Amino acid sequence: MTSAATTRLGAGRYLDAAEIPSGTVTSVHELATADGAKVSGVLRTLPGADTVVSIMHPRQDTTHHVLVPELLARGFAVWTQGTRSPNNDLNLIHEQAVLDVAAGQVFLRDKGFGTRVTLGHSGGGTLFAFYHQQAGLTPELRIAATPSGRPVDLASADMPVPDAAVFLAPHPGQGALLQRLIDPSVADESDPLSVIDEFDPFSAANGFATPPESSSYSGEFIDHYRSAQADRIARIDAEARARVALADEARARFKVSQDPRDRRAALAPRVITVYRTDADLRFVDLSLDPNERPYGSLFGRRPDLTDYGLVGFGRLVTPEAWLSTWSANTTNADFVRCAPGVGVPTLFIELTGDAACFPDDAQRMVAALGTGDVDHRRVAGTHFGGPIRPGAPTGASLAAVEIGDWLAERFRG
Repeated sequence: MTSAATTRLGAGRYLDAAEIPSGTVTSVHELATADGAKVSGVLRTLPGADTVVSIMHPRQDTTHHVLVPELLARGFAVWTQGTRSPNNDLNLIHEQAVLDVAAGQVFLRDKGFGTRVTLGHSGGGTLFAFYHQQAGLTPELRIAATPSGRPVDLASADMPVPDAAVFLAPHPGQGALLQRLIDPSVADESDPLSVIDEFDPFSAANGFATPPESSSYSGEFIDHYRSAQADRIARIDAEARARVALADEARARFKVSQDPRDRRAALAPRVITVYRTDADLRFVDLSLDPNERPYGSLFGRRPDLTDYGLVGFGRLVTPEAWLSTWSANTTNADFVRCAPGVGVPTLFIELTGDAACFPDDAQRMVAALGTGDVDHRRVAGTHFGGPIRPGAPTGASLAAVEIGDWLAERFRG
């Protein structure tokens, strides 16, 4: 197949995508969720395709995911769908995103596909693991409220259980991811340049080396650093809860007073700014949880600079989104906690140069899966599916072969 388009898989990461096979029928659909939101998706199918693969991510547009043409070329229909919060961390509530997934699964079931397969890449892995977990529960056991206390009616939602799951380079969940990315040396949450020297990951005194030389941190520093990361998350949790409480109090006052000022106070978003979230020690010390990853983070080859930049995980969030998505302490969307609820045949693909799903992560996630039919495969590539080194095949192309073979063994196109 010839290269025809450039596909964005993540921030600053582009890969050449193959051509969509001739004869593909493409249609765009707007769906209503069980709670009245609107989401949209693109269905690409071929005559006779009975198996459909769903590709989703909680906050990224997957319409042109590099695997779309690869799956179509192997005879499988592909559904790419957004959530109600595309390209937006600001108010990403994972419990609502589960309802968005459900709308897509209902649509595909009603379209008559005999087999529905979820394919979660990166953060899409935990989203789908969360969906499988909740869909597999009896309605009365499903989550009834978000971590901030907002009611969410999963119990009455139609949530079809998919027939199989594919996880491609899934990180352990956005909360678990952020806990190891967040820079604990921030001394003042209102000052992005404030530094606590003893926790500074980019200080030579603590083991940092001039890039791209691998740093070398002592076990003592690593322990203190990770403890301080957990402490910073807990402090932001407390601030988020305090801001939620302010809104709740204003809402309660408005019910009594009907004063527009109380109503405005209830609606005020009280957004949280989270500085410096690109500071996992493994980005710069390649001896920690080693694999074939290059030096650097998902956002660039200089974490000592990108940590201070605009782009990063969870930079600007509502308190509700922080508690639902970004706090490891409160989020329900955690891969290892959700994985026991995945009871269908599963393919787990680890990329050997990944800087978000490390070898230890992959082992824990695979071990946690509830299915007795799990196939753990490794291919050479970086997190977004790039090549492990210049001139090598892309990780996405190698993964496509594994996924296609695994699906063909179990399902017809």
